[in-house]
Amino acid sequence: MGVLEIFIVLIVIFMVFSAVFSGSETALTAANRSKIHALELSGNKRAAKVSALMQDRERLIGSILIGNNLFNIAAASMATYAFTLLVGEAGVIYATTGMTILVVIFAEVLPKTYAIRHAERVALAVAPFMKGVVFIAWPITHGLQAIVIFMFKILGDRGDEDLTDSDEEIRGTLALYKHEGGLVKDEHAMLDGVLDLSQVEVSEVMTHRRTMETINAEDDIQDIIEAVLASPFTRIPLYREDPDNVVGVLHAKNLLRELYRREGSSEGLDIMEIATEPWFVPDTTTLSEQLSAFRERHAHFALVVDEYSTLMGLVTLEDILEEIVGEIEDEHDVAVADTAVAEDGSITVEGAATIRDINREFDWHLPDEEATTIAGLVIHEAQLIPEVGQIFVFHGFRFKVTARVRNQLTQLRVTPIGDDEEHEA
Repeated sequence: MGVLEIFIVLIVIFMVFSAVFSGSETALTAANRSKIHALELSGNKRAAKVSALMQDRERLIGSILIGNNLFNIAAASMATYAFTLLVGEAGVIYATTGMTILVVIFAEVLPKTYAIRHAERVALAVAPFMKGVVFIAWPITHGLQAIVIFMFKILGDRGDEDLTDSDEEIRGTLALYKHEGGLVKDEHAMLDGVLDLSQVEVSEVMTHRRTMETINAEDDIQDIIEAVLASPFTRIPLYREDPDNVVGVLHAKNLLRELYRREGSSEGLDIMEIATEPWFVPDTTTLSEQLSAFRERHAHFALVVDEYSTLMGLVTLEDILEEIVGEIEDEHDVAVADTAVAEDGSITVEGAATIRDINREFDWHLPDEEATTIAGLVIHEAQLIPEVGQIFVFHGFRFKVTARVRNQLTQLRVTPIGDDEEHEA
């Protein structure tokens, strides 16, 4: 075999190694970490090696770039020498043109395209080889990393800022899967709701004290029994003198047990003896904290108070679950139509409807930092209590007040509008 044939064989070998490094780079950076982690948990040794490589990306990329450039430069140098032997000085031009085409097609585009289509499969295949390369190249990559870090410091970039927390990273992944059709709307809302538990406070999901159903503990026992039977709820707060002065919580099942023990007689029954002690929680408690507290106390019901210990409302385990799975209704729930959708895309909504529920239902992005309900948002933005018929435009929507009871906005019509229309308004 002559010198020229040896060079051609070496060029082919170097191109193959270059392709391997290029494909490995793409596969190991594009591989789905969740899938690799699942394989690792199932005992796949190659997946464990892939995870180890992914954990130190800077060292991995440095090793790949060293190998890739080394073989590319070596192949180009040999091609230049071989063409120079064949055609003289013009061989430099032929070698440059030919190697550029070969490297781009066979050492870059082809292996990277295949790797990105089969990222996990390629990553698992090259993991042992790349682990050895990273180990061998460690002294060089370590030195290169030191130089790079030094250059970053000179430029004022410490490289230690974490721009995205884990929650936002997960939200971004979920949004991407939804956009690509991997998640339907309800599934995305449920998963997003789980992430919201640590950010949403109980004051945003509680039943406000104005709509709470309560019973006067000093009422006649027969009236209390009738009120419990007429109520769709199994737990009802008991108060004395003032509805805000809750002194106990009556469970319908406890009342039923007591009546059964008395063989149906309510004579002499002291309702406070079968009521449970009320449990008060701060309105700033997050849903994740409240959920943990419910589990620890084996409870489903808590009363919400503000910093002055003033009763704000009540929160139940069902309220928290509804933040994840959506509205839960049983045969005793009173159906309430929160929204009605018109043909023009506008909705007629109750003022007490929460902004979070509206956003989830219609994929809107109304802000909920300053107000919990639609009525609260309008009042906050308008800086007054509007009259019926007044129209306001903000956040890309038109809000028309359609009903008001005293100082409470009970119904509004909300219409999404374009940026131009909002600017004109």
